[in-house]
Amino acid sequence: MYKEPNTANNHLLRWLASLLITWRSWVRNSLAVWCPFLHPLVVPFLAPDGGTLSCIRWGYVMMPVSKKTVMAIKSYQSQAEVLVRNYLLADPVIPYTSVLSGVFACKMAYDLTQLISSFYFKTYASLTKIQRIEWNNRGISTLHAIFITVMSLYLVFFSDLYSDRRLAGLVTFRSSPLSNFALGVSVGYFVSDLAMIFWLYPALGGMEYVLHHLLSLIAVAYSLVSGEGQLYTYMVLISETTTPGINLRWYLDTAGMKRSTAYLINGVVIFLTWLVARVLLFVYLFYHVYLHYHQVEKMHTFGLLLVFVVPSVLATMNLIWFGKILKGLKKTLAKRQ
Repeated sequence: MYKEPNTANNHLLRWLASLLITWRSWVRNSLAVWCPFLHPLVVPFLAPDGGTLSCIRWGYVMMPVSKKTVMAIKSYQSQAEVLVRNYLLADPVIPYTSVLSGVFACKMAYDLTQLISSFYFKTYASLTKIQRIEWNNRGISTLHAIFITVMSLYLVFFSDLYSDRRLAGLVTFRSSPLSNFALGVSVGYFVSDLAMIFWLYPALGGMEYVLHHLLSLIAVAYSLVSGEGQLYTYMVLISETTTPGINLRWYLDTAGMKRSTAYLINGVVIFLTWLVARVLLFVYLFYHVYLHYHQVEKMHTFGLLLVFVVPSVLATMNLIWFGKILKGLKKTLAKRQ
């Protein structure tokens, strides 16, 4: 199996270690501001040296940091990197840790969306219970869409992992720890979202959403476990680019801003991104499969079936939805005129 150069993996390693430190600092400082009575009790457990912190942000003022604290933070970062490298990102456990990370991220996104919305959006309080659940659920899908779009664009177009210029094995069998981790996070998202759809069916979506998520989950999970066809899986996942715009459209509609300029602009953006990411990109995907069919046919039967069936079904659904988007955009523009 072709291994991606360590550069991207090291970046992910350092990013996760920094994320651990950032999370600890955020909890520490939040306690200092919002729960000062708990701060003296909890801070010793969050401080890198086990003692009193010498750097806390109060408003716009930063208190000086001692050299001992800086060294302790660096030591903590090194320990975090070792933890991430030897356990969280070790090749045999990546499928498990990444899926769990995806589920955990969904829970965090749901709670943060609920918390932020209750403070900053007056409309949120007036929504029904099921509307608030859908509001929070769309926060999850937006976060996943941003994450997987960035990862997919990088791996497909900017990384040399799937490049034809490299002669390191067949393109249909190439994978890396980074590509596996991103797929695992996506599996965690689809599992979480499907669970919510089934639990509240049909409030969060009908059979078309169930079919879309099931096909995506099966294809992504197979690519993660087998390492086959990851390039085409990521090409399909680029279509998640349209999700933030779709969710914003729902937010604006729910907030009573359907006649606003923002709603119109968002509709145009959805039309353009859908055309590129869910129509033209699928044409490129099938063309790429045609050019590399001598490599595609070496995949296992189930993987070969997924390469042809899943994109074909999703492309058909995308064309149907694209027709509805075009019809809705024309209707909106006609009302404006």
